Amino acid sequence: MKYLSTRGDTTPRGFADILLEGLAPDGGLYLPTHYPKVDAATLARWRGLSYADLAFEILSLYIDDIPADDLRALVRRTYTREVFGTDTIVPLRWLDDGLAIEALSNGPTLAFKDMAMQLLGNLFEYELARRGQQLNILGATSGDTGSAAEYAMRGKKGIRVFMLSPHGRMSPFQQAQMFSLQDPNIHNLAIEGVFDDCQDIVKAVSNDLDFKRRWSIGTVNSINWARLLAQVVYYFAGYFQATRSNDERVSFAVPSGNFGNICAGHVARTMGLPIAKLVCATNENDVLDEFFRTGTYRVRGSAETHETSSPSMDISKASNFERFVFDLLGHDVAAATRTADLFSVQVPNAGGFTLGADEFARVPSFGFVSGRSTHADRLATIRDTWARHRVMVDTHTADGLKVAREHVEPGVPMIVLETALPAKFAATIREALGREPERPPGLEGIEALPKRFTVLPAQVGPVKHYIEAHCTA
Repeated sequence: MKYLSTRGDTTPRGFADILLEGLAPDGGLYLPTHYPKVDAATLARWRGLSYADLAFEILSLYIDDIPADDLRALVRRTYTREVFGTDTIVPLRWLDDGLAIEALSNGPTLAFKDMAMQLLGNLFEYELARRGQQLNILGATSGDTGSAAEYAMRGKKGIRVFMLSPHGRMSPFQQAQMFSLQDPNIHNLAIEGVFDDCQDIVKAVSNDLDFKRRWSIGTVNSINWARLLAQVVYYFAGYFQATRSNDERVSFAVPSGNFGNICAGHVARTMGLPIAKLVCATNENDVLDEFFRTGTYRVRGSAETHETSSPSMDISKASNFERFVFDLLGHDVAAATRTADLFSVQVPNAGGFTLGADEFARVPSFGFVSGRSTHADRLATIRDTWARHRVMVDTHTADGLKVAREHVEPGVPMIVLETALPAKFAATIREALGREPERPPGLEGIEALPKRFTVLPAQVGPVKHYIEAHCTA
C-alpha cells in the first residue's frame, strides 16, 4: 500500500514514512492510493473478533511495512481493559429504540482522541526505535487532542511534544489535564488566539520543509493519516454491536469540528461497511453544516469563531475536510489539481469556495447529511437524556444527539459517537442539571495542581524559536 497527497504529489511512500511526516511536501494530506474493499465474507469473519484483533485486521490492509507480528503486538498492547476500562473497549448504550451512544471516552484523558492517540504513541516509539531517530511532535488542540497526545507520548523514548492551544479558551478541566503535566518531554504553548490560529501555525511550520527536516517535526493532529486510520476501527466495532447480520445498515452521528472523526466514518463506508448516513453535527461554528447544505465552504476568521460550551468544536477551518473533497472529486490526478486550487489558492485568497453544481450533486452518494446545535439545544438535550435515561452526556455528545434525532430512519439504528465524559465540562452540566458530573477516581481536584505552560503570540516566528531553544537544550 502506497500513499499520495491530496494536492498531487505522487511520490510513492509507505505507511511508516507518512507516519512520521504529517503533511505532504506540497501541503496536502496523505491518503492511500485506493481504499481496500471489505466483502460480506470478511465482515462475517471480523464480527466475532476482539477490538484489538479487529484493529489488527483493518490496519493490516493499510500497513504492509511493519511486520504483522509486530503490528499485532502493538495493537494488543494498546487496546486493553487496563487502559480503556472494559473488554469491549467501545461499548454501546441504547437510549431510545434504535438510538445508541458508542462510548469512546474510557481512556486516560476521558475523550475519544485516546482511541487513536494511544496507538499512535506506540507506533511512534516503535518506528523511531527501528530507525534510530527522534521526533519533535507539533500539534494544535481545541481541547482534547492535546491531552490525549501528551498522555500517549509522555515518557516515550525519542519523542518531544510541543502542543499549541488557544489561551483561555479550553475548559478548566481540559487546561488542567494538559498544563499539570511535568514531564520534561512535554511543552504546552498557550497561543493568544483561537484554535484556527494554532492550527495555521502548525501547518505553516510543517510547510517550511527546511525547518521541518532540520528539527524532525511530526504531527499528531488528525492531519496524520495514522491517527485517522485508527479511528476507522470503532465504526466497524459499533456496527457489529448494533447488528446481527451483515445485510443490516446503521447510521452514525458525529460531533464535528476538524472533520477527522467523521472522515474516519467516510473511510469505513468507502471500504464497504454498511453505513446508511454519516450525520455531521456542528455547534454554532457551523462551517461544515453550511457546506453540506449549500456546497459553500466558507472559513471564518478569529472574530467570527464563537466561544461555545462545546469548545472542542470551536473550529472554523476543518483540516480533514480536504481529504473528503479529494475523494468527492474522484480521488485521481484531476481531483488533486482541483483540490490544490481549492485549498491552496481559493481558501487562502478568497476565504473559501463554492463547488460546482455537478460536484456538489455527488455529496448524497457519500451518505453525508448535517445539522447544527446551539447552547440552548445542548442544555435541553443534556436534561432530556438525564431525565429519561439517567445517562449524563457531555456537551459535544449532546450536539451529536440533537442532530442525530433529526435524521433517524425507521429500521436503521443510529449510533451517536460519544466524544468526551461530562466531567470535562462541569460548568455546563451544572447549568443543565444543577449537579456536579461524576469524576473517575484520581481526577478529583485536578484543577488545583501546579501548571506549566508558556504563553506566546499567534505568530509562527515565536513558536519556531521556542522549538529551536528546547530541542537544543
